[in-house]
Amino acid sequence: MNTFFKHEIPQSNLTISHLLFVFLLVVFCLPINKSAHATSFDSLPDKQFNVLLFTKTNGWHHKSIPAGVTALELLADKHFFNLIWHEESHYFNDEYLSNVDVVIFLSTTGDILSNEQQQALKRYIQSGKGFVGIHSASDTEYDWQWYQQLVGHTFVIHPVVQTARLSKVSSEFPGLESMPEKMLWTDEWYEFGEANSTGLNYLLTVDETSYNPNADWGTKQGKGMGSFHPIAWYQNYDGGRSFYTSLGHIKPVYQNDLFLAHLYGGIYWAATGKGIDTTIEH
Repeated sequence: MNTFFKHEIPQSNLTISHLLFVFLLVVFCLPINKSAHATSFDSLPDKQFNVLLFTKTNGWHHKSIPAGVTALELLADKHFFNLIWHEESHYFNDEYLSNVDVVIFLSTTGDILSNEQQQALKRYIQSGKGFVGIHSASDTEYDWQWYQQLVGHTFVIHPVVQTARLSKVSSEFPGLESMPEKMLWTDEWYEFGEANSTGLNYLLTVDETSYNPNADWGTKQGKGMGSFHPIAWYQNYDGGRSFYTSLGHIKPVYQNDLFLAHLYGGIYWAATGKGIDTTIEH
């Protein structure tokens, strides 16, 4: 064996240390996409605001979550804000959240935060920061009253996915400028319980005469919410800001420009408190 190596590279002066040096040189010269692997905002460039995207589930797991993550990453690139995606709840602590301007719960379900993590989120909102809930964020943390007030309404049941008539209640909120007053929309129409908060400002509703709101899951039934069936809203809550939309069950929605504008309007307002057009006459 020694004769073989001497025959193949008799003039070589390479040693293991030389080879290791060359390997490390190549590795450290490779371009690194920090945003793709970063777990902390400290390693990211300064942008207009920082967003923590959270998708942990402890129940139903929506197949549209990856499409939602991709859409929000594209929004971050388009609108120049930092976004980090996590499914681990241990990031809900005072130190990590101190660098976050908006927390997004994207199709989360069930009990996903410990008591200590819940208190960290509560202090975060009380410090003047923002929350955005998408779709089943209202199907989350049922036993935590403060969170139910933060999200605004609690999910009860839904019928099968259907096309229905979506109506715009308010034109003053950012992201709704291009949305028509009424339009057909295909999604999963959540039925909610009574409002958990008195300060909700409604943005979108669905017309129950345009679809079948009846649902029967055996253990519970639903018949809709009547003439006023809210779909999206916002509020100032406990020192911070909260925006929620129940749209977003199916994957194609996350490629819809009107929906993406709706999402970014909520993110922008939750992050900054800005964007509401107070010049619009009612």
